[in-house]
Amino acid sequence: MVRLDPKEISFPDPELLESPSGLMAIGGDVLPDRLWFAYQNGLFPWFNEGEEILWWCPDPRFVLFPNELKVSKSMKKILRDGVFTFTENKCFRQVMEECKSVFRKGQDGTWISTQLIDSFVVLHKNGVAKSFEVWQNGELVGGFYGVQVGNVFCGESMFSKVSNASKAGFINFVTNHPEIELIDCQIHTEHLESLGAELIPKKKYLEILKKQNNES
Repeated sequence: MVRLDPKEISFPDPELLESPSGLMAIGGDVLPDRLWFAYQNGLFPWFNEGEEILWWCPDPRFVLFPNELKVSKSMKKILRDGVFTFTENKCFRQVMEECKSVFRKGQDGTWISTQLIDSFVVLHKNGVAKSFEVWQNGELVGGFYGVQVGNVFCGESMFSKVSNASKAGFINFVTNHPEIELIDCQIHTEHLESLGAELIPKKKYLEILKKQNNES
């Protein structure tokens, strides 16, 4: 684990640094330039608000290849019946605020600080951070946000106020964005595993990401 120089935007090479926990670095800041540089190099911030900033690149990495998306019969019916409507980039900050406030089992707090939201809003204005919203009867009931590096979408967080909202939003996103080659889900969850996400070696993930950086 490396302590970052706050005056320099740099990270240890996650290909060369081995860490059983996936923790690569500590410190620095969550300003827009450092955040964008982190995602381009396979790292993401994850820490409790008010504590030191931690940067991760887990091995293995939890990802979803769009052609392996699994949609259950019940979810197909929900989508077919138009239970929800979907938008993109309509209310980015609100989606982050909802993700910040949602209760998560086994977590005492949230890593989504006010500073992080402000920085992501800048990345959103720059066209690299995106939000996807799920609506029901005119009310925002689910959504998620993340950062797009080339054709890799790095999902950050999602929320759901009614049953199946975030799952429907995720399926809608995957099926309507054929340009996306890989979705980075970061850490294993049963919710995303049920949709087809799987663990791959860190090395494979970084190779895919490096290809995106070279082509962009």
